[in-house]
Amino acid sequence: MTELRQRLIEDMRLRGLAEGTQQVYVEAVKHLATHYSRSPDQLTEDQVRDFILHLTETRKLAKSTVRVHLFAIKFLYRMTLQRNWPVLSLARVKKPNRLPVVLSREEARHLLSLIRRPQARMSCVMMYSCGLRISEATRLKPSDIDSQRMVVCVRQGKGDKDRTVPLPRRTLELLRAYWVEHRPANSWLFPAQGTLNPIRTKAVATCLKAALHESGIKKPATCHTFRHSYATHLLEARESLRTIQALLGHRALKSTMVYVHLTAATMEQVHKTINNLMADL
Repeated sequence: MTELRQRLIEDMRLRGLAEGTQQVYVEAVKHLATHYSRSPDQLTEDQVRDFILHLTETRKLAKSTVRVHLFAIKFLYRMTLQRNWPVLSLARVKKPNRLPVVLSREEARHLLSLIRRPQARMSCVMMYSCGLRISEATRLKPSDIDSQRMVVCVRQGKGDKDRTVPLPRRTLELLRAYWVEHRPANSWLFPAQGTLNPIRTKAVATCLKAALHESGIKKPATCHTFRHSYATHLLEARESLRTIQALLGHRALKSTMVYVHLTAATMEQVHKTINNLMADL
């Protein structure tokens, strides 16, 4: 590991960035170094500017991907290298405003049934039945399952926040069956095979991708789709937005409001209203 990379990682830790964010930023900075075949601390402002344009205009990467590279570059040069170049303030990429993909209850159940690796399947079950992020589901420990209170304790979620979410009875039954058959040998509830680490999020995503292909479902579902579906189905069952906000661990209600546009009840009401308006045409 180079001295610059080590310092960047240490600075991100000091800043309190999540481990997943650190990994993504390091990879983005690596792309910058590879592009010019030299260390980023040897690059000029014009070279950094050209690289950002290269990502957007030549490679035509998705806006979300460019945003990650831009955030990583800004952190490196502003925080680690202390270079407050004008281009770092000038460069902007608007966040795409897209509605999330949502599975129906039947689609979610079918998809879960096709995930063969037990650790990956149960991780996805926790995402769908408890609204967990993939990073939260894969890092659960047996002690996080409180069967007396029927809750799951989510430790150090996004923003380093703890929260508790309801544990469905059926999910507890599935967890107990999993425990009997695949009792983990280490402290993680869903360990990676042959290691002392939790199952990797990439491994879970790969298992889900295979199941999605087998299912015939045409929606571009990802692991996060289970969390979106959880929230949407709760809203369809008339749970309040404030309750769903707390369960998801959203800091702002605005983040939860997106699910209002996705519920079957909302669409049904809109159809009813439009049909009434157009009845006399």
